[in-house]
Amino acid sequence: MLLLSGCMVGPNYKRPSAPMSPNFKEPLPEGWKEAQPNDGAIRGKWWELYNDPALNALEEQVSISNQSFLAAEAQFRAAREAVRIARAALFPTLSTGPSISSSKPSGNLINNQTGRASVPGVRTNYTLPLDLSYQTDIWGSVRRNIRATADNAQASAAQLENARLTFQVELAQDYFQLHGTDRDEELLGTTVKSYEEFLQLTLNRLSAGVASGGDVALAQAQLENARAQLIDLGIVRAQLEHGIAILIGKPPAAITISRSTTQSPPPPVPVSVPSALLERRPDIAAAERQMAAANEQIGIAKAAFFPTLSISASAGLESSSITNWFTWPSRFWSVGPQMAETLFDAGRRRAQVRQTQALYDATVADYRQVVLNGLQQVEDNLAALRILAEEAQAVGKAVKAAEESLQISTYQYKAGTTSYLQVITTQAIALQNEKTGVDILTRRMVASVLLIEALGGGWDASKLPTVSGLIAGK
Repeated sequence: MLLLSGCMVGPNYKRPSAPMSPNFKEPLPEGWKEAQPNDGAIRGKWWELYNDPALNALEEQVSISNQSFLAAEAQFRAAREAVRIARAALFPTLSTGPSISSSKPSGNLINNQTGRASVPGVRTNYTLPLDLSYQTDIWGSVRRNIRATADNAQASAAQLENARLTFQVELAQDYFQLHGTDRDEELLGTTVKSYEEFLQLTLNRLSAGVASGGDVALAQAQLENARAQLIDLGIVRAQLEHGIAILIGKPPAAITISRSTTQSPPPPVPVSVPSALLERRPDIAAAERQMAAANEQIGIAKAAFFPTLSISASAGLESSSITNWFTWPSRFWSVGPQMAETLFDAGRRRAQVRQTQALYDATVADYRQVVLNGLQQVEDNLAALRILAEEAQAVGKAVKAAEESLQISTYQYKAGTTSYLQVITTQAIALQNEKTGVDILTRRMVASVLLIEALGGGWDASKLPTVSGLIAGK
């Protein structure tokens, strides 16, 4: 039996290859350096790269109070217990069922030995059995099931980390977009004051007879339009603030985020070689562990072709008298092995093997697709950061030019050499350029956060729980 227990049928797991390139296609943004393998990972709490105490305080609450994260954590604990359930099949099962029963036979029954009617009367039987059953794991189906449940538990642990990262990233995005809205409000607030001054200027010129009522109407319309835009931003800010509250597990009424209009460009993010994503992205690790679990199912299906060997034993005490129940003559026992083999199942087991092989192939395709998605996300956000940085420089020049054009148009209008329509046109261009500059900075911050998410957020596959740790409940 010891020799047979070493037999395991089915394929040994080997991680399939994944589509990979030696380097990212997209060059790093200006001023960034490619991280070396030893220091290419984001360390610790990635949000601290932004040096924002308010953001730090909010991010710390995600793992404590976010209800969706807590649900994922409970699912991991359930998957961990499944490993211990599967492992229990390696050991025999011992059960007992003490009983006391009374019976009265029919007086009309004939005793086979005496040929006479049975003597009627009440008979009491006292039984204390111990039953042991054990199914040997000759072909490794139990051990493969343990491995499969452990792989699934590790996949659940990786999914838990992916959920944590997703919620942290979503919070950071909302946070930077909220403060981007604050900067938009500041810009529009300044613009409204400027438009109020221009409206007063046109009113004064109308009173002096050097401007028309049309100029006043244009100035009034432009002012009210800017006010409407400013008011509308309140909806966006409120929704973002409410979203942040939900992400940290609190009702919207419990959170108020102070306004902030200062923001530096995004900090450099450590970017290593593409192959590092295989170990640093929790979603890729989860997909890889699901492949391993699917591979074990093939072995379990193949083991069904071979006979099973079970050993059962029973022992205990039985007596018709309670006074003799626990005496040595009351003992009884039985023991014996049993072998079972399915001789005909109309191709059921063969189909199950092909089914598990097909399901494994599906997990391989899913794994490779997750890897490709990860590479795309890194490339997308590297491109976004580089291009947005270049765009920010161009918009900065456009803002400066628009301000100069507005000054010239204002002087010309005051001198009566141009119409107010020219002033309004240059004002609109200046406002649009300034708003574009504000929005680009917000987009750069969001792209930076998404790049960190694409790189795994500082997580590493070495943090997955081991099989021994899962069995120990750690």
